[in-house]
Amino acid sequence: MALEVINPATGKVIGSYPELPESELAATLKQADQAFTQWRKTSFAQRAAVLKKAADVLRKNQEPYARLMADEMGKPVAQGRSEVEKCAFVCDYYAEQGEKFLSPEMIPTDASKSFVAFQPLGIVLAVMPWNFPFWQVFRAAAPALMAGNAMVLKHASNVPGCALAIEDCFKQAGLPSGLFRSLLIGTKLVANVIASSLVKAITLTGSTPAGQAVASQAGQLLKKTVLELGGSDPYIVLEDADLEAAAETCAASRLINTGQSCIAAKRFIVVSTVLAPFEKLFVQAIKARPMGDPLKEDTKVGPLARRDLRDSLHDQVQRSVAKGAKVLLGGTLPEGPGAFYPPTVLTNVGKGMAAYDEETFGPVAAIIPVKDEAEAIRVANDSPFGLGAAVFTKDAKRGERIAVEGLEVGSCFVNSLVRSDPRLPFGGIKESGYGRELSSFGIREFVNIKTVYVK
Repeated sequence: MALEVINPATGKVIGSYPELPESELAATLKQADQAFTQWRKTSFAQRAAVLKKAADVLRKNQEPYARLMADEMGKPVAQGRSEVEKCAFVCDYYAEQGEKFLSPEMIPTDASKSFVAFQPLGIVLAVMPWNFPFWQVFRAAAPALMAGNAMVLKHASNVPGCALAIEDCFKQAGLPSGLFRSLLIGTKLVANVIASSLVKAITLTGSTPAGQAVASQAGQLLKKTVLELGGSDPYIVLEDADLEAAAETCAASRLINTGQSCIAAKRFIVVSTVLAPFEKLFVQAIKARPMGDPLKEDTKVGPLARRDLRDSLHDQVQRSVAKGAKVLLGGTLPEGPGAFYPPTVLTNVGKGMAAYDEETFGPVAAIIPVKDEAEAIRVANDSPFGLGAAVFTKDAKRGERIAVEGLEVGSCFVNSLVRSDPRLPFGGIKESGYGRELSSFGIREFVNIKTVYVK
């Protein structure tokens, strides 16, 4: 069997990669475990040196890595370069902060000495999606490796070139052989990896159903999991917001990565007194971001990663319109090859519509009118998801209050778009998952937090 790669901008097959035979899977995991037994003995300084070198490799290969992402999943190259730089940043960050995060923590008790130690677990399986094919992996791998773990990667089947490029990046950085491996396997073999006694924990970024399947098996085996799942992020625009700034920020968040992001803005909850001017400014901001060839520098919106994803998104738009949503922009399938879908703005969206109830993973914005702040908060929380949210108001204290007390999400930004940052914890609640990545919280997810008591 082979993993076939289709360029989503052209619809043409551009590569084929042989899958790892099931017969070789156990040996690959054993090699990773053997590498772990040595890696865990290394100093933080030695691990940091490898991560610093990985950051150098990333920056030196920024252009070919960005081109690879454009070819395999359609990411505009300018955004691909930014993604590579962010990966280098997370490597630098944990190289510089990892030892501090994992240093023994002294706690006074009646013992002569008592403290908490943080020790690596072993092999961490990373099940990662195609939408940020480098960033999703590095934000999990950098802290896991810095903590002394090994990692095996089951990447999405449409980005095998990215998976192998990441493995090669770590190899060039001097990571011991076998410590990080990209497993080119199909979904059916993931269960075999989870079941292996050598695999101690799993981190997954993906859909809620995928997270439920992995968590179910891992739970039966009592293995730790961190899940970052779907999202339908609400962006609340209050009557006292700076509408021009809000519209620009909302458009940027909705269309980043062609709208294929768990933390992209998806539901725009707008107080009715400013609905009309916001709609006008928002549509203008969306129009200012051209769709086209992801290899062109001025392209802001590329194709969706696959044609089936494009068709599913269009179906959500059609079902929403059939129930009363109004199209302000887009909403029609373009002619020609590839998986392109035009930036689309729907308004008059309400409960019972696909654009309200479901995650729209692409460049489709749903505007939901509300009468006031209280209704805005209620609508924002009226979702099975709880990943991110944003609030727009000129009253910073008001925005902070809503962010802290009102919204049921893992991250809430005031007058800014939601984004991940290595310095801040990242993750969700409800059907958006559990656990945290990044910051000190992320690196402590996959360690044994051990109490030591000396009398």
